[in-house]
Amino acid sequence: MPLDQSYMGRVYPPTPPYEVGREKIREFADAVSASDPVHRDLAEARAKGYKDVIAPPTFAIILSQNAGQQLVEDQSFGLDYSRVVHGGQTFRYERPIVAGDHLVTVMAVEEISSRAGHAFLTTRHEVSTVEGELVVTIWTRLVVRGEG
Repeated sequence: MPLDQSYMGRVYPPTPPYEVGREKIREFADAVSASDPVHRDLAEARAKGYKDVIAPPTFAIILSQNAGQQLVEDQSFGLDYSRVVHGGQTFRYERPIVAGDHLVTVMAVEEISSRAGHAFLTTRHEVSTVEGELVVTIWTRLVVRGEG
């Protein structure tokens, strides 16, 4: 089933707030081998001007995946997730994600195209505080392998 082109430009509702915790940041930093002490040590983070420990840059993938689940679960879109290959990820930060942040994510479908029997999908995720401060914009590119 091809991806529904009418979804281009569609904006999904904000996710429920995600509370960023110190332990989640530490676990993620361990998982990606991020060794900078600002991800684990409050005193080190404060010495560098942050109010709390900061998340590694790719931590925001958690937030984009939470928002992206809305599209994956939208049966009428036609996305067969078993055929998806990650095509790329881009992050544009306004400021680091900090422990204590309460973040919501709004996802929009930016591009849908096809080439050589494969579908290409680009989504944009705007991650903001519950007060409305933009923290990071994430672009996700997926390739949906064609059958054959």
